[in-house]
Amino acid sequence: MQVLVADDEREIAELVELYLKNEGYAVTICGDGLSAWEQIQQSAPDLAVLDVMMPGMDGFTLCRKIRERYTFPVIMLTAKVEDLDKINGLSIGADDYVTKPFNPLELVARVKAQLRRSTHYNEQPADNRDVIDFSGLVINRRTHECTLNEKPLVLTPTEFDILWMLCENRGKVISSEQLFETVWGEKYLNSNNTVMVHIRHLREKMGEPVRNPRYIKTVWGVGYKIEK
Repeated sequence: MQVLVADDEREIAELVELYLKNEGYAVTICGDGLSAWEQIQQSAPDLAVLDVMMPGMDGFTLCRKIRERYTFPVIMLTAKVEDLDKINGLSIGADDYVTKPFNPLELVARVKAQLRRSTHYNEQPADNRDVIDFSGLVINRRTHECTLNEKPLVLTPTEFDILWMLCENRGKVISSEQLFETVWGEKYLNSNNTVMVHIRHLREKMGEPVRNPRYIKTVWGVGYKIEK
């Protein structure tokens, strides 16, 4: 699988490249956002690791441009620890974030998790359990396609997994902790903002009204559910 690493700090980029290559990934390094965008348009990678602070085009801008055309996973690298920066990244379509300085093994683990999620549907057996169809919403785990009232929804792998989990358990309340630990595969540590931002993004793509969404309901203090 092909991973693109965009970071103007050459030492960091080469360190990430070394660890990813040791795991069998093909890696392309770009030193700025503009060259990374050119590379993506030439040959879209299976996953991108983007530094937030880059010359020419910052990571947030690059992530926005990626999400206009592509759904492959994006992991943001940020030297800032403020929740607002993390929420901004998630709001524009990033799937995960890692704060500098970081352990390269942690980044590799997150890359693996995102790639597993994005390719998981190809490994599923083809049967009726791969398709959920109700109230105008059709979600197909086998083809990783989703439509709402016959119009396609372009979802990132993370958004797709959240929606699938809610649809599969429709009628039941799923807590933020359950969503996070199932979708991200990590221990829940006050990560409600992460889940909340992805839910908000899903609602926006589905054209849901803010005050009274039809599909994804908030059960205050508990979690989220999709009603039957």
